[in-house]
Amino acid sequence: MLSWITLAIVCVMYAAVIIFPRKKAYITISAAVLVVLLGAASPLEALTRHINWNILLIYIGSLAIAELFIYSRVPSRIADGIINVSPNAGTAIVFILVITGLISAFVENVATVLVMAPIALAFSKKINMNPSFFMAGLAVMANLQGTATLVGDPPSMIFASYANYGFNDFFFIDGRPSIFFAIQTGMLAGAVFFYAIFLKRGRQKISVDSENIVSPVPSALLILMIAGLAACSFIFSSGVTLAAGLLVLALGVAGVLWYAFVRRESGAAVKKLLLGLDWETILFLIGIFVVIGALSDTGLLYDFAGFLSGIVNGDLLAGFVVIIAVSVIISGFIDNVPYIIAMLPVSKTLALGMGIAPELYMFALLVGSCLGGNLTPFGASANIVAVGILKKEGIPLNFTGWLKIGGPFTLITTAAASILLWFIWR
Repeated sequence: MLSWITLAIVCVMYAAVIIFPRKKAYITISAAVLVVLLGAASPLEALTRHINWNILLIYIGSLAIAELFIYSRVPSRIADGIINVSPNAGTAIVFILVITGLISAFVENVATVLVMAPIALAFSKKINMNPSFFMAGLAVMANLQGTATLVGDPPSMIFASYANYGFNDFFFIDGRPSIFFAIQTGMLAGAVFFYAIFLKRGRQKISVDSENIVSPVPSALLILMIAGLAACSFIFSSGVTLAAGLLVLALGVAGVLWYAFVRRESGAAVKKLLLGLDWETILFLIGIFVVIGALSDTGLLYDFAGFLSGIVNGDLLAGFVVIIAVSVIISGFIDNVPYIIAMLPVSKTLALGMGIAPELYMFALLVGSCLGGNLTPFGASANIVAVGILKKEGIPLNFTGWLKIGGPFTLITTAAASILLWFIWR
């Protein structure tokens, strides 16, 4: 009986998050408190077994480093350099979108869009171009590459924890190319798509004055974070470890102290930096960890895997396509974090039941749920931010307008990444 009550709480929680997305942190925390009060998870289990503190430490530390990286103006300087060496405006736009994606592989997606948006808007004005597609391109490329590495986005961190992946395992695992290369295949396909769109919109050569870099220190912290995570992955070989979490958090704290005492920024600026971190998502994750952890303990998720197994009837390709297609559709309309937490054990159980490597279906879930967020203007936080920036500029981008970019981009990039995954991991 308790298992079905837990399932009912999860369903109500999902519905509430969909209806009231701005209250999602309060909703999931309330649901977590409720499952603990009902006895579906003890307070000790919730704190020690269900909540993944290693992921939270990495997320908090990487958010601080990302904010300081933006403050350093290095991303803007990189974009300026790309513009000046590009043969024409259309090519420069594609290069900026590609570099936005590469930055987003190591910096949180929304932060990446916020730092690249002024560049896109100024560039569009110089060539007298409507910036809507450019801004949508920033968001979808950021979302795409956020899947490529352990620190790119919360779903990647969640996947790493569940699959026991370290930082290096996103590049190669068991001697085979891992998720990073599937995402790069999608990125190349997406770049070709954008090249076809933007080349005809900007054939003239354009140049800009380069931004002055505030300091190289945040870039050094970012490099140290990447190198440190790679070293932890090599040394411990056991997924997202406490050492990795503490390392990233320590680098984030060091960055904030540098900002306060070396750069001598005001107390108000330091407070703004700290309060500006994505605490809502952190609370949201805590609630989701507890609720889905309690649901997983009931065994219902594994029963659902058995149900799916019956539907695909042992057909490997059918299972692969179903996971990707369902994930794309669902993630186009709801937050992918609770979905991926719930579906990871389902995908793994389904794969093991068919006698195949679990990576095939878990990678399919990660690709479908992350890239599916590009489908609609509210499928990912970066999309919402991009649309909001355009609205402030007096250039509204409606659902239909977004689909002109998000629709084909999602289909093309998901197909390209999925094809590579299929041939490597089937």
